[in-house]
Amino acid sequence: MTGSDARLAELQAWLAAEVGLEQGQIVPASADASFRRYFRLQRGGETFIAMDAPPDREDIAPYVTVARMLADTGVNVPRILAENRGQGFLLLSDLGSMPYLDELSAGRGVDALYADAMGALSRIQARGEAHAARLAPYDHGKLRAEMELMPEWFCGRHLQLTLAADERAMLGRTFDLLCEEALTQPQVLVHRDYHSRNLMVCPGANPGILDFQDAVRGPVTYDLVSLLKDCYVAWPRQRVEGWVSDYFVLARDAGIAVGDSVQAFLRAFDLMGVQRHVKVLGIFARLCHRDGRAGYLKDLPLTLAYVKEVCAWYPQLQPLGRFLETRVAL
Repeated sequence: MTGSDARLAELQAWLAAEVGLEQGQIVPASADASFRRYFRLQRGGETFIAMDAPPDREDIAPYVTVARMLADTGVNVPRILAENRGQGFLLLSDLGSMPYLDELSAGRGVDALYADAMGALSRIQARGEAHAARLAPYDHGKLRAEMELMPEWFCGRHLQLTLAADERAMLGRTFDLLCEEALTQPQVLVHRDYHSRNLMVCPGANPGILDFQDAVRGPVTYDLVSLLKDCYVAWPRQRVEGWVSDYFVLARDAGIAVGDSVQAFLRAFDLMGVQRHVKVLGIFARLCHRDGRAGYLKDLPLTLAYVKEVCAWYPQLQPLGRFLETRVAL
């Protein structure tokens, strides 16, 4: 927001020339883990969101495509009011400034918020089948590459660990196992970051859903893990299992292929969570050491605790659990 912010000046010029918002006030709304920035425009009693996605760093086409897919399923996502793909600018409807995380952290309306979020997720999965077929698959290569961020950035760069050959081999076997387990699940439209920082409290149309541009076709439990085993807020295991059971019934009644056994669904949920949280350990470390975003380090202990917890319950994951217990200290 300084005078030397050339991108902001270009955005303001576009808004003035093409969208007619020259009289509006523009203030920062948020930033995310990518190179995108968001600004809130205030004009009279109306507010809008402007996205700045530098074309050499970000492609807004996936955002536009997935926004329209999700809107078609009936969930609440920002409406695209104007776009300039060449410059990397979008003008969006405003879903407000109250993320789920703030309300959940304060313990306000927790069960109702999760019920709304699971209802929206069931609509995405039940009504998004045709859209999912158009998305890239969350295949073995992508799942495995994500987990490889953990030994590279979390173990190597962040913890300064040199892994022995047998440790590397164990991680490889475990990563392959987690990929295979994920690929046995029914494949649906997956948001990929369906958690409390990307869900907005929107009375009457809850939740508002953000940051969906990386959507893929992938495992049915993936987004449920992101929601219920959130890297930014945690709940007792009994409560999580209750919500998983609730979603199993909700999804089954909506025609989503979740099988006949809630116990098998919970197992798939747990193993999917290990894949996701192993990946996130690497991502958070990379955000710190490569991108200078050290704030994510405070979220490493919870993320690591999720992995350790599940490793203790499943024999095939106990080698990973022993490695984490003996070699990893935060």
